[in-house]
Amino acid sequence: MKALAILGSTGSIGRQTLQVVESMPERFRVVALAAGGNLEELAGQIARHRPQLVSVGDAAKAAELRERLAQSANGAGFPEIEHGREGLMNVATHPGAEILVSAAVGVVGLEATYAAVRAGKRVALSNKEVLVAAGELVMAAAKASGVELLPVDSEHNAIHQCLRAGRACEVRRLILTASGGPFRRTPIKEMERASPEQALAHPKWRMGKRISIDSATLINKGFEVIEARWLFGVEPRQIDVVIHPQSTIHSMVEYVDGSILAQLGPTDMRMPIRYALTYPEREGSNGVELNWDALRRLDFEKVPPRKFPCLRLARRALEEGGAQTCALNAADEIAVEAFLERRLPFSGIAQVIEGVLERMPKVALGSIDDVLAADGEARRLARLLVAQQAEPTDEGRVSEINRVQ
Repeated sequence: MKALAILGSTGSIGRQTLQVVESMPERFRVVALAAGGNLEELAGQIARHRPQLVSVGDAAKAAELRERLAQSANGAGFPEIEHGREGLMNVATHPGAEILVSAAVGVVGLEATYAAVRAGKRVALSNKEVLVAAGELVMAAAKASGVELLPVDSEHNAIHQCLRAGRACEVRRLILTASGGPFRRTPIKEMERASPEQALAHPKWRMGKRISIDSATLINKGFEVIEARWLFGVEPRQIDVVIHPQSTIHSMVEYVDGSILAQLGPTDMRMPIRYALTYPEREGSNGVELNWDALRRLDFEKVPPRKFPCLRLARRALEEGGAQTCALNAADEIAVEAFLERRLPFSGIAQVIEGVLERMPKVALGSIDDVLAADGEARRLARLLVAQQAEPTDEGRVSEINRVQ
């Protein structure tokens, strides 16, 4: 029986991970959980799985959780409760955990995941910021520790499966698939004026707000290109993106002899989670099956570069290296937040990201502290650029922006 720690246990991936664990009680047990502020969900997870350690967002939430558990029927013998950065680190490096499921959203999970890798934990990785912001550092640490990073995201999980068919030297390219988002058929001029409601209306899935907007701009595929470069050790030129609106093929690998292997499956995250937890074995499914009767066709389209400039910017950041991919992620987060608050037009998201990449110092990242510093600087620049777009006639703000050029 293998012991698990989970960062982001109350989020979508965290909850589905626990569903997979509950379906295989003879294979896995949970020893540590980290969450933000959803204490009702977390309390239920504690009651079902009896972890030894739990971490929440801050001291106030920790006190509230202690009180909630003490008053519940299951209050006796509740776990050790910590909070904040130290709590995350302790969950990630829990001495009893063999596998860490890294599903915390944002840079908050980066430092803890890096610590887990250095501590020799196998990592089932769902947090994209880990490799987008610090891919070179994290993969170097994984190599030094002799540990594996198993991708949970469906695209990279698909590639991992397809790569089992050949040697690394036989791979010609990786092909990531994209649904095309809500604006696949929308003219560019209309897309530039899109409202938050339109951008959030994904044709296939209901996701969190940021990932929905990232899907609309296609920067999510840019992040996946960066992740694939580090996960699989290929050159950026060997990674392509195609639009596949059915989202049945999750990704493909083309080999040097022209053979293309594709992984097909339903859009159910329990499948890649289960794969990552049980690798190199394969276990029976949780009733997750592809509905062949509903599958009528498989379409593929090239990505229009003028329509989706964020994908180009992600490739640029990857090519330039250093702090640029970290800046890309931070700038996108700030720009998306401003768009959702109607302080920035949809077309302004790409403009802010490009502006940050142009202004960001092009420096190497030698440590996680360097990554966090670059993240902070990129956010500062992004906020200034958002302010400039929101108030173009404010000469004071324009002067402030010019000073950082």
